[in-house]
Amino acid sequence: MKKILASLVLLVMFTNLAVYAENIAVVDLQQLVASSSKVKQLNQEHSRQVKELDKILINARGEIAAEKDPAKVLILEDKYMNEFNAKKKALESDYNHKLADIESNIKQEIQKKATADSYDYVFAKSVVLFGGKDITNEIKNNIK
Repeated sequence: MKKILASLVLLVMFTNLAVYAENIAVVDLQQLVASSSKVKQLNQEHSRQVKELDKILINARGEIAAEKDPAKVLILEDKYMNEFNAKKKALESDYNHKLADIESNIKQEIQKKATADSYDYVFAKSVVLFGGKDITNEIKNNIK
């Protein structure tokens, strides 16, 4: 029920916008992100770094399993847990920062296209039921 109501509200809103705005464009943001070579490179780098984190766990398990003194086992577990968590947090932070930069670049390209072609509004394709010129492919050519 809420989805239907939300859809109707959006439909009315977009219908009212269409009366006042002649140039409306839509962009498939998921397609732009998926086709970005920078995103692909970032994901490959992230996968490589996650595999390195896995190696830390494997090495830690081996060293902990080899230790017979229970007190030293606790110290090793704490040491490796702290090391793993610190590296994982740094990895996630770096990934999110780089992804935010890529998203900012995509938004800038959308804004450039909207300004150059005098679009009054540019909406995400996923929220528009119908209408608007799809400029996804035109922007995709400018995104790396």
